[in-house]
Amino acid sequence: MARMVQCVKLGRELPGLEEPPYPGELGQRIYEQVSAEAWQMWRDYAVILINHYGLSLADPQAREFLAQQMEEYFFGAEAQMPEGWTPVGQGGKGAARK
Repeated sequence: MARMVQCVKLGRELPGLEEPPYPGELGQRIYEQVSAEAWQMWRDYAVILINHYGLSLADPQAREFLAQQMEEYFFGAEAQMPEGWTPVGQGGKGAARK
């Protein structure tokens, strides 16, 4: 049976991650409060950030920027998805349709 978390991003109880996905306190907070679904959404968004800004993950400043963006994505003032939001392909109000 999957470990369930009250997802801070999606605002409902969902299956959690199997282990902390990132080192340190931020990784532990994500493990405790972020669903596997929301983590995958972050990974997709991180690719957009990496490509948009031309980030190299070998650069410590780029990694720090991504960590800041990750913390804001999950725990910032505007972190929770809008009420009624559903992922693309699941109907309702979601991201832009292709």
